[in-house]
Amino acid sequence: MRLTQEQIDAIRISANEVFGLGSQVWLFGSRVDERRRGGDIDLLVRPAATHIGPSLASKIRFLNKLERRIGERKVDVVVEVEDDSRPIVRVAHETGVLL
Repeated sequence: MRLTQEQIDAIRISANEVFGLGSQVWLFGSRVDERRRGGDIDLLVRPAATHIGPSLASKIRFLNKLERRIGERKVDVVVEVEDDSRPIVRVAHETGVLL
């Protein structure tokens, strides 16, 4: 996995602040592969059970908080919903790393 501990901590803190304490985040895509270089940070966020539905505003707040903590980076975020059957969610769970 090609993230620093500081980046991982920043992602977890930002997710808990926006999506509720106990939210979960998976890193997936090229950043999971140690042999590759560069690439954006692909994240799947499963909000805490107490979080009220995913919204564009929540996603933007998360990205803003994360940028303040780790600087400007290309970050793609997918927010999981209950019973989510989207292929991207399945791939993130199958190939990703829970942070």
